[in-house]
Amino acid sequence: MNSDNDLQIAGDILEVPHLLQPPREHPATVAEFVGLARSIAADRAQWAHLVRYDATTRWYHRLRTGPGYEVWLLSWVPGQGSGPHDHGRSSGVLTVLEGTLTERTERGTRALAAGAQRVFAPGYVHEVVNDALEPAVSLHVYHPGLTEMPMHASPHCEARPVAV
Repeated sequence: MNSDNDLQIAGDILEVPHLLQPPREHPATVAEFVGLARSIAADRAQWAHLVRYDATTRWYHRLRTGPGYEVWLLSWVPGQGSGPHDHGRSSGVLTVLEGTLTERTERGTRALAAGAQRVFAPGYVHEVVNDALEPAVSLHVYHPGLTEMPMHASPHCEARPVAV
């Protein structure tokens, strides 16, 4: 009788080269972009010294680019938000590095604490806000790189184009 518990790998899996994919220099899949965001998040030396807080507008800094993607670092003081928007033709990974952010969509509201990640497809409408009493920092990976950010009247309304 076979079951999932009966499956075992005998020998050294690294000796089965046809099962291994060569390492890529740059991410190309959703899982690899999530992994890129996690590795940057884990290495505070890459980003912590760059963070600035601006009480008048959201602060942002392009941290890295690669073939077809961008990585952005953003800070959010209490009360700052993005407004309802999408990311045009770009997919993305949002990772909260410090603090807590609130994501609002037509499906509801979700608190995103440090370490939380959200993966979204092109055209995904959301609003990100710092509803907390402490500043927050987030990391955003966009593929392809962000070229537009259409603003919406609300998370479930039609887009109205806004220049980036």
